[in-house]
Amino acid sequence: MNNTAPPQQKVRIDKWLWAARFFKTRALAKAAIEGGKVHINGQRTKPSKEVALGEILCVRQGWDEKTVVVDKLSDQRRGATEAETLYTETPESIEQRQKYAAERKASNSSISSHDRRPTKKQRRQIHRFKEENQ
Repeated sequence: MNNTAPPQQKVRIDKWLWAARFFKTRALAKAAIEGGKVHINGQRTKPSKEVALGEILCVRQGWDEKTVVVDKLSDQRRGATEAETLYTETPESIEQRQKYAAERKASNSSISSHDRRPTKKQRRQIHRFKEENQ
């Protein structure tokens, strides 16, 4: 009997990102990688690069950037709870995302609504006010 270890599973980075539910389609994952929004161990990568266990990925999605460590390999897309087992987000990444989200929320609340045109209800109130004060 031969005691050889099973060969290491090889998974392309675009397939892994799709299976881990970072992107809805492989095409979106590929576009993000080609656009420089995904880094492996601090380096830009190509969609055909094979991901290995323990590698650190930085994935930018919209305003958020996640730093994750690859825990498992999979090229099949499954449920969200199973997809979460493929990676572990670093505590620093979680803290930074929450900090930026709070900053965005605070800056959005300071924007006044007077920069926009009045709504239909507000227009009626303005006309009523003008008629009463003539």
